Amino acid sequence: MRLPRTRVRIGLPRTRTGRRRAVQAVAAVCTLALAPAAWMFTAAEGKVGTVAQAPASGVAVVFGAGLWDGEPSPYLAHRLDAAVELYRAGKVKAVLVTGDNGRAEYDEPDAMRTYLVEHGVPDRQVVSDFAGFDTWDSCVRARKIFGVERAVLVSQDFHIRRAVALCEAAGVDSYGVAVDAVRDTTWYYGSTREVFAAGKAALDAAFKPDPRFLGPKESGVARALADGR
Repeated sequence: MRLPRTRVRIGLPRTRTGRRRAVQAVAAVCTLALAPAAWMFTAAEGKVGTVAQAPASGVAVVFGAGLWDGEPSPYLAHRLDAAVELYRAGKVKAVLVTGDNGRAEYDEPDAMRTYLVEHGVPDRQVVSDFAGFDTWDSCVRARKIFGVERAVLVSQDFHIRRAVALCEAAGVDSYGVAVDAVRDTTWYYGSTREVFAAGKAALDAAFKPDPRFLGPKESGVARALADGR
């Protein structure tokens, strides 16, 4: 026996009040979705610019951005190039490279250190954070483990505002250098990812969870600053 088909009609509410409430609900959802991004841009307002505009801050923090065959990816290389410029300009005396070393065969901080040294930054001025598994972890560890109170942050334009907002929330007085990037697939992916990452960033800033790995305090940044005087 064939059962009769039941058609389900989905449409706008028929009454004016119902339609108004539907529009209000959609507006509320959009507001909630965009609120983290709005917070991020507000927190970073006036704190993002170029290498030339960056203030002298003593420390540059460079965030990892992937390796290709053990070498810095083009995006990461551009960040490191900006850190080299900051060092040569005398705006920083120590470079804290923070990235993922969660497995033996993948070591962002060492690859970043090697690149910087090859481009003229003395090895003693480079400090490695091997547990910078995400932006929040890197910011918290910069403050709590390495004692960084003020820093120039280096990343691409699609990420730098989140980095500044999170490091400010972690207690680091921050200025972000937005590195130029080619508008390729990686750039569009990164820009899209930031829309979703903003929500997690807002939660991290509000609840301030401990990083995945905290560990004991380290004096590398203090030594590098002392050596750079």
